[in-house]
Amino acid sequence: MLAQIESVLLPIVQTINAYLSDYVLVALLIAVGLWYTIKTRFVQVRCFGEGMGKVFGNLSLNGDKHKSGMSSFQALATAIAAQVGTGNIVGASGAILTGGPGAIFWMWIIAFFGMATIYAEAVLAQETRIKDKDGSIQGGPVYYITRAFQGSFGKFLAGFFAVAIILALGFFGCMVQSNSIGSTFETAFGVPSWIVGVVLVAICGVIFLGGVQRLAAVTEKVVPIMAALFVLGGLVLLVMRIQYLPATIGMIFKYAFQPQAIIGGGFGAALKIALSQGAKRGLFSNEAGMGSTPHAHALANVACPHDQGVVAMIGVFIDTFVVLTLNALVIISTLYTEGGILYTGVIPEGIGKANLAQTAFGVAFGESAGAMFVAVCLFFFAFSTILGWNLFGKINMVYLFGKKSSVVYTVIALVFIFLGTLASNDLVWDLSDMFNQLMVIPNAIALFALTGLVVKDVKK
Repeated sequence: MLAQIESVLLPIVQTINAYLSDYVLVALLIAVGLWYTIKTRFVQVRCFGEGMGKVFGNLSLNGDKHKSGMSSFQALATAIAAQVGTGNIVGASGAILTGGPGAIFWMWIIAFFGMATIYAEAVLAQETRIKDKDGSIQGGPVYYITRAFQGSFGKFLAGFFAVAIILALGFFGCMVQSNSIGSTFETAFGVPSWIVGVVLVAICGVIFLGGVQRLAAVTEKVVPIMAALFVLGGLVLLVMRIQYLPATIGMIFKYAFQPQAIIGGGFGAALKIALSQGAKRGLFSNEAGMGSTPHAHALANVACPHDQGVVAMIGVFIDTFVVLTLNALVIISTLYTEGGILYTGVIPEGIGKANLAQTAFGVAFGESAGAMFVAVCLFFFAFSTILGWNLFGKINMVYLFGKKSSVVYTVIALVFIFLGTLASNDLVWDLSDMFNQLMVIPNAIALFALTGLVVKDVKK
């Protein structure tokens, strides 16, 4: 029965996803990014140094506890926890396999404009957040959507967004992340995935039930450590492949504008594939414009919304221009350059987005050590993403059904996390993609509508 349902639904969902990612998503992401880049007078360039100073000038792995909300760095760590996930390893690999090395160039373009988009999202999340009677802070796109559109239309858009993010991130998304953890650990260490699932559920349950303060205390420690671990491993490999680095960078630029040379087919079709893969995977990597990370930035205790806006920009920079780019350079320099298994552009049997990074690290570190390194990094990436996404889903669950619903939400989320380690289901992956993309639409509409509010903060 379930197989029959999947056989009917899967092609429908895949068709919707293809249309959204190839047309709607690319147009909206580029339009919003360009719009805010112009309206803020290139805030991602002008205020980049200010953002770096606020992040690294206050870097702490043991920040002060807050009665409500988080510190600015804790909010950024929670946002990066959500941003830096399997999208940086599996997503980048998929983009390169499907769109060629040139897809990374288009990821950079999307991320550059996305820095302006996420600035606007963080500012609006700060401007429209509310404080409950018990002192707790609530904020996110549902609150600025209803600010942008009064009445029933605003409530409909906010409700649509809330349902989409609960399904996309809170349930299906966390299932996808736990599946990545379970499968890579089973491959690398031989640990049965169901055992990984039990341990994962136990750890997540303790953190979820501890509320925002416990989650912030975990993310501010996990995120810097996981980023440093991956960056160190990636840099070691690039030093080993240093002679291929110029050719690697050259391939990214060359195949961004000559994609047909490696993808095949006509120029127009190949360019569309490279660009759409860059936009789609770029969105899932840095989440700018999707409406997920504003939930974390709304909780930051800062002097003014602009302060968190410039901090949020650094999250996109770290996610795409540091972590994702490093992973891409590792893959291309190892597998695409002279002598690599993908040098001819032909993908051998058994190579896919799930194991491409492990294969690349395995070439340099040895098959077993490479698989273990990627498995450990992916555990940190996916685990931290589960923490962030669970929080974002919970905020929207409370918006729809009140605070009492949070316990029910947590139990359902833990069940999905465990199920994800048992089996991979194509329909679940595609449903997660679909709701991820549907979230962009109401969020982008509200971002356009509230331009004046963002510009006011920039001028301050």
